[in-house]
Amino acid sequence: MRLSTKTLIMTNRIRFTLFSLFVAFGLNAQEEVSFEEYNPPSSLVVPENPVSRAKFPFIDVHSHQRNLGLKDLKALAAQMDAMNMGAMVNLSGGSGKRIADAKANIDANGNKRFVSFANINFSQIGTDGWGERAATQLELDVKLGASGLKIFKNLGFSVKDKDGNRVAVDDPRIDPVWAKCGELGIPVLIHSADPKQFWEPFDANNERWLELKTHPRRKRDANNPVPWETIIQEQHNVFKKHANTTFIAAHMGWYANDLTYLGQLLDQMPNMMVEIGAVIAELGRQPKMANMFFQKYQDRVLFGKDSYRPEEYPTYFRVLESDDEYFPYYKKYHAYWKMYGLGLPDEILKKLYYKNALRIIPGFDKSRFPD
Repeated sequence: MRLSTKTLIMTNRIRFTLFSLFVAFGLNAQEEVSFEEYNPPSSLVVPENPVSRAKFPFIDVHSHQRNLGLKDLKALAAQMDAMNMGAMVNLSGGSGKRIADAKANIDANGNKRFVSFANINFSQIGTDGWGERAATQLELDVKLGASGLKIFKNLGFSVKDKDGNRVAVDDPRIDPVWAKCGELGIPVLIHSADPKQFWEPFDANNERWLELKTHPRRKRDANNPVPWETIIQEQHNVFKKHANTTFIAAHMGWYANDLTYLGQLLDQMPNMMVEIGAVIAELGRQPKMANMFFQKYQDRVLFGKDSYRPEEYPTYFRVLESDDEYFPYYKKYHAYWKMYGLGLPDEILKKLYYKNALRIIPGFDKSRFPD
């Protein structure tokens, strides 16, 4: 029997009312979850081999231990031993007395597991003879115990000369400092810019959307203070101009997501090294490509972490050493994707963990590390 139009309308209304009741009482209704909250454990069943301790003693070339001269180095060494960290580079060494105090503390504890990199004071740049004075101070810092120079990202961002102008990374007034590093045989670990996505539109196409939402101060306009490409090119200009100085580009020069191009840069600039601090998630999502990169450039990459949090190091070990599949990074706002182990061979691991660092950074007790 065919239902009348009026009856059909009434039937549909009843169905809609019942559906509304189901939704209202949570019956068969989906709970709305934001992207920030959505982080379900994987249902994938695969072998898991977490690595709590590095296979070989390693040197963290990117650590910040401010006021190292005042720290309890025995307590710090105990933490390091637990994860098989053989030595550490303190990039926040400062200058003058801070360098000397750190060296005295290290010597008093009877080990050479810590070295400090000096820092440059740019406050007087633009005044007559600033470059020569800065180079002279750096030479004194090395005599006091510094093993290298760390340049923070404020160069190229917020450093201004005496006239209030932005100081570019490749400002020629800094040339005496770069040249002095080459003369002294010490490396420069330099952080320029930030991830490129910080300069890109804050929208659904930005891979760092969650990080920029949770850390809005990291967002930059396209020309704030200049385009990303400008700062990166300034850094490379310095590398090319000062071929006798060894430069370590922090965070793989922000090209861990484009290893083909990073390899081209390493080919162009033999004095350029890179370290993996804060970019392990980029390597872990491309295990095949990363393996090929490490095979080819095994003499050019150093282990670095940046933020010193012992509980986070095992993720680095797992990516580098294991063959595990589909495991998470420890900060979703850095990397919402899962990672895979690279399963690097022992000889490459040794170079990454300590051999490359021992080759270019003076001051460590090499007897602590295997041949």
